[in-house]
Amino acid sequence: MSDLLERLRGRGWRLTAQRRVVAEVLDGDHVHYTADEVHARASERLPEISRATVYNTLGELVSLGEILEVSTDGRAKRYDPNAHHDHHHLVCSRCGTIRDVRPAGDPLSDLPVVERFGFTVTGVEVTYRGTCPSCTDA
Repeated sequence: MSDLLERLRGRGWRLTAQRRVVAEVLDGDHVHYTADEVHARASERLPEISRATVYNTLGELVSLGEILEVSTDGRAKRYDPNAHHDHHHLVCSRCGTIRDVRPAGDPLSDLPVVERFGFTVTGVEVTYRGTCPSCTDA
């Protein structure tokens, strides 16, 4: 069973066939699918699943804090199941591929107190940009 499915079961979230297949599609490292990609993959497993069900399920999972909604450069939102693992994103400027990265150090402590302007900082989102090997070779 996937990490996401285990977390959802632990929360007592009702796992209908549709919800389960969406969670299964989102299983894995470096998964950052758009809603349409989730729907296409879910349809391969459960042909009768509707686009609305996929969108509603993704919205619920984001609201529960079980997946992250990732937006980069005005592209379609993508959904990341690694909501409970601290990480940043590495994004290809050409094709939009997203990879999870876990660099050494704590970005929260990298922000000097004087630059916090009295804010209590509770989180950090870092996006590294570059060109992936596929786009570099093309």
